[in-house]
Amino acid sequence: MRISVSSDMDEPVARALLTELRDRGHEVSAHGALSPGDDPGWAVCSAAAAREVADGTADQAVVCCWTGTGASIAANKVPGVRAALCTDAYTADGARRWNDANVLALSLRLTSAPLLGEILDAWFAASPSDDPEDRRNVERTAGLDRTRAGS
Repeated sequence: MRISVSSDMDEPVARALLTELRDRGHEVSAHGALSPGDDPGWAVCSAAAAREVADGTADQAVVCCWTGTGASIAANKVPGVRAALCTDAYTADGARRWNDANVLALSLRLTSAPLLGEILDAWFAASPSDDPEDRRNVERTAGLDRTRAGS
């Protein structure tokens, strides 16, 4: 799978994320502080990673900043992106299952290396729900993107 990754800081957990994703066999594209010469601002690098998902050059993305909140907000401004800030495996599973999230947002402050592994295990093991109500809600979210684009 092609995964776009961004971080506004070159922190140990961000480096561990790159290694973990590559060790799992994913093709990784790095942005921000993880790519020399890139703008490390959380809004810029998170949007860059999210745009790769929206335009189809990445299957999913993982965006990181100190709290994960700014990275999530920036990624969610990109039409077609459903970014979820996940601080545990249960939330990551639910984000993929019920929300069909395509961007995982992580906190560099809260995420340890062992927790990172648990979150990634849950994220990649889960698949989007086929439940009609869940699918309607995901489609409603897509409708919000279309409404915003038309304004």
